[in-house]
Amino acid sequence: MSTPKILLVDDDQDFAQLMEFDLKKRGYEVIKAFNGEEGLVRALAENPALIVLDIKMPKMDGYTFVRRLKKDSATKDIPLIVLTSYEPMKDMFQMEGVSDYFVKSATMDKLFKVIKERLENAPPVSES
Repeated sequence: MSTPKILLVDDDQDFAQLMEFDLKKRGYEVIKAFNGEEGLVRALAENPALIVLDIKMPKMDGYTFVRRLKKDSATKDIPLIVLTSYEPMKDMFQMEGVSDYFVKSATMDKLFKVIKERLENAPPVSES
């Protein structure tokens, strides 16, 4: 069985580094992107099993990222978890098909539990 690949899209490089460390410690492969445009390119190229996404980023915000990701048949079914400091947009993101929405102050244990659940319940990722 291959290692699940997670795409982490967040402009806060220090936070991304900590997330990468924690995810790798739990056995996941991590790909990072530091803005929405780079995230879309990486999603298409890497075909991740799951995406963890920030909202406020340069070049393309998280909402635009989700809308574009969901329009592409190659990426529309990838589970998305929004992890942000910005609480008020939760309902709007869930209407766009985001699996889960966490505020960065939430406990990380709960986030990692949800990541594991989403990966266990996701359809198999086709190799391109």
